[in-house]
Amino acid sequence: MRSLLRFLARNYFFLLFLLLEAVSIGLIVNYNNFQRVRFFNSSNSVTASIYEKFNAITSFFALQKTNAELADENARLRTQLEQYKQVFIPLDSMNIAEGKEEQELQTPDTTLRQFDFIPAKVVNNSFIKQYNYITINKGSNDGVAVDMGIIGPGGVVGIVTSVSKNYATGPTILNKRWSVSAKIKNSNYFGTLAWDGIDPHVARLNEIPFHVKMEVGDTIVTSGFSDVFPEGVPVGIIEKFDHASGRNFFDISVRLLTNFANLSYVEIAKNNHLEELIDLQKMNTNE
Repeated sequence: MRSLLRFLARNYFFLLFLLLEAVSIGLIVNYNNFQRVRFFNSSNSVTASIYEKFNAITSFFALQKTNAELADENARLRTQLEQYKQVFIPLDSMNIAEGKEEQELQTPDTTLRQFDFIPAKVVNNSFIKQYNYITINKGSNDGVAVDMGIIGPGGVVGIVTSVSKNYATGPTILNKRWSVSAKIKNSNYFGTLAWDGIDPHVARLNEIPFHVKMEVGDTIVTSGFSDVFPEGVPVGIIEKFDHASGRNFFDISVRLLTNFANLSYVEIAKNNHLEELIDLQKMNTNE
């Protein structure tokens, strides 16, 4: 208490000045319309600016949650789509009886679904090196295993080669040691798509015969001839192609659909038939 009194005694004139200043401002604002409008406009501007900064911060954290929820939903929908792709209902197999208004459609069998998809967040990703890798925040505890494909919003990203309990890592398509089987959409002609280590936006599609018809802008998708990715996952679009003399194949440049500089969430493709396929392939090699 004595300290407070000593403080007031020492700063009496300064505190009195502040009090009178506040009273003066109040009188001016209350009895002068122009000054009152200017005062409230200024205070509203400051308040709005503070609220804007606060909302930006809260929106940032809310956006992270929203993105995670969207990643979960995309994985669920991709799994569901893969399930329905396994079911084909020809028209003549439907029970079309005269006068019957409703048809009994076949319900997809979950045992037929070859791939499930696990959503994950990217925690590390390189794209300016010759051998680029990605790390995600899902591991063996989440069902992730080696040789599972990684798919982003644009399409193919890479493959899992190392797994811990809570994380997984592997090369991306921007890695000169890794390639993926791909084909021209709506075509049975497939080849090997690989990166040449030059442009992080462009890869090369090899082994496409020169008699195959194609156009710039055609979509390149996974062929489905591997255990890693389902058929039809987007990879890129044809940017240009030419036929070098003396060669039987096109030289095709493919602009990748995945933006590796802005990759936050991915999905892991889990092949439910992998063990069965491996066992079957082992039988062929033993013959």
